[in-house]
Amino acid sequence: MGENRLRIGCEADIAEGLAALALKDSRLRAVIDRAGPVPLRLRPPGLAALVDIVLAQMVSKGSAAALSARLRAACDGEITLPALLALSQADSRVIGLSRGKFATLRAVAEAVEAGRLKPADLCAEPVEKAMSALTAIKGIGPWTAEVYLLSCAGHADIFPVGDVALQRAVGHAFGDPSIGGAKALRQVAETWSPWRSVAARLFWAYYAHHMRRDGAPP
Repeated sequence: MGENRLRIGCEADIAEGLAALALKDSRLRAVIDRAGPVPLRLRPPGLAALVDIVLAQMVSKGSAAALSARLRAACDGEITLPALLALSQADSRVIGLSRGKFATLRAVAEAVEAGRLKPADLCAEPVEKAMSALTAIKGIGPWTAEVYLLSCAGHADIFPVGDVALQRAVGHAFGDPSIGGAKALRQVAETWSPWRSVAARLFWAYYAHHMRRDGAPP
């Protein structure tokens, strides 16, 4: 991650980022040609968005969507702080939440209630400060924090190297599976700064097109 003031807010920003990436790394020109349209993947920030990303930890997109639907049903259709705080262990079992996910959601809700975490306000903070605030919550690691800041805050220079779909996509696109590890991928992604978030969107699009699976987070 880098500290820059660029934000992704519209399709024109994606186009600008792709053009810059093609100049920075000639290998990406073929990826851009083969990936098809690169979606904006931007959603309103806040508690509900953060909850959905927590639900997506370590599960398929389909499983995450099913958990999200059941959680919303248990919360009378909308994920709010009171509804989340009222969620019981028994409710979580009916929804299908693991103990770890339930504990993380509880920790998030309690941090928001206490004022230690303000998900929407984090979007105005520098990346490093926002990352620290998010990862201070037990159960939220770098992937969850990075995906939230990429997709909800629109930060332009974040590449979640722990994302399995991105690891596989980059390794496949470059014909080098060894790039797929987080350490090697971090080094490769450094060259794409300050547009790493656009590179992430590009490789999620590539993954969907060539692996026939939508591996992008919610």
